[in-house]
Amino acid sequence: MFRAYHALPAMSAPDGTPVNAAYGFANTLLKYLADARVTHAAVAFDFSERSFRNELEPAYKAQRGEPPEDLVPQFDLCQEITRALGLAALAVPDFEADDLIATLATRLVARGARARIVSTDKDLAQLVREDGRVVVYDLARDELRDADAVRLRFGVDPGQIPDYLGLVGDAVDNLAGVPGVGPKSAAAALRRFGRIERIPADPQAWSEVGVRGAAGVAARIAAHRERALRTRSLATLRRDVPGVAAGLRGLAWRGADRTAVERLFSRLGWGKIATRIPRWA
Repeated sequence: MFRAYHALPAMSAPDGTPVNAAYGFANTLLKYLADARVTHAAVAFDFSERSFRNELEPAYKAQRGEPPEDLVPQFDLCQEITRALGLAALAVPDFEADDLIATLATRLVARGARARIVSTDKDLAQLVREDGRVVVYDLARDELRDADAVRLRFGVDPGQIPDYLGLVGDAVDNLAGVPGVGPKSAAAALRRFGRIERIPADPQAWSEVGVRGAAGVAARIAAHRERALRTRSLATLRRDVPGVAAGLRGLAWRGADRTAVERLFSRLGWGKIATRIPRWA
């Protein structure tokens, strides 16, 4: 939604409702449904701008400020579009969309299914499985990332992504890491020691890490370990969100609801976009 909002010029429905983000969202969704020949799908939404993480860390995402006024009414509109297109729309109070995705993917795998996560969010790399049953697809770059691709990009295993973010921080979410520790040092330390709490303060133990200035890196991590562990906790996705159903029957995409689409798109003043719908229920 945010990408579409900033990429497209201002657009309004006949009643004056701003729709540029919703229009870009609908176009992206339709393109993926057609190109990927989707059989089962769900779209996860943030319920609001705040989640349980804000209670744990008041500064979490605080730098983002309020969303533009003309974007706010489009949040609910995108959920309406999702449902009209025949897709499950998920949103749960106090949780973020990423937590819903993590929960759904985990529960689907437990039932013997495979899951493809369509997102550019690096946090979701932690969900990628070594057996290939959960992968991440970057629609913008047309890149499918399995466990080896995660290692190639970040230098760590998928399961170490929260530890990696704990060390380097995440500016997008306003989460601080360890000052002076960059991606290469963080990845090298985690490849050698596994987890943040196992990284020793004694520089002598770093002889096989291969990091320049190992003594300084070791000291910085030791001094800011609690901060790193806190950031790791906030970056770790929840896989137990209540009320997230993982039945394949409920996620089956049988096509768009023609009546709902015609009514909604007519209200929005959209014409030709409906011709791009690949399947009708």
